[in-house]
Amino acid sequence: MRFASSRGPELAGLIDPPAEPVRGWGVFAHGFALSKDSPGASRTCKQLASEGIGMLRFDALGLGDSDGDWGDGSFDVKVDDVVLAAEFLTGRGTPPDILVGHSLGGASVIAAAGRAPSVRAVATIGAPFEPKNVERHYEALVDRVLEDGHAEWLVGGKALILKRSLVEDFRRAELRHHVVELGLPLLVMHSPTDSTVDVANASRIFQAAQHPRSFVSLEGSDHLLTAPGQAQRAARVISAWADPYLPGQK
Repeated sequence: MRFASSRGPELAGLIDPPAEPVRGWGVFAHGFALSKDSPGASRTCKQLASEGIGMLRFDALGLGDSDGDWGDGSFDVKVDDVVLAAEFLTGRGTPPDILVGHSLGGASVIAAAGRAPSVRAVATIGAPFEPKNVERHYEALVDRVLEDGHAEWLVGGKALILKRSLVEDFRRAELRHHVVELGLPLLVMHSPTDSTVDVANASRIFQAAQHPRSFVSLEGSDHLLTAPGQAQRAARVISAWADPYLPGQK
């Protein structure tokens, strides 16, 4: 399935239908340069679906099967597109009860939650407290991008165009006020040995959040949740934690 992004080009999404009994629905946002088919996204959503929580996962602008230019994206665009994904689910009669985000997707679902009226809870996995944390991935290119306006960035064998506007947007983006004003139950999950986004980010999110808030340490997991069982374990924790907030749970 496809829906229009906030920039116009269509985004490609996939729905993991929930097993019976249906407990609720959710939207999953993947990490910075990942996709809906990355292990953290696909395995987490499939596990949640197997436990009665239907999930929509989608490729961000210019990634995976989505149209558009990745370099035209930004943190604000990612947040806007999470909101549009929630609206897409609502339009098909299955409004999302929960937003789940991995890595930068975790920051984006926190920022998007207040604009998705049906959402009852938010869960993050390995999320950064400051969106500009992503700059460490392309640090060697920053000076060239700021001087020339753009540069080619090779990620996983794919060439992406890194633009000055994207770099500057991530430097400006703020998450703290979104955390403070969230007003929804928040589950913060993070591996203490995460070498990509330090676990200190989880501490800052948790400390800024209001109750009800929960923290779960994903012992032994890597940032991308690639090892067997890591994503499924995270999903089982989310499923159990979300019980009181899902309409199908009595």
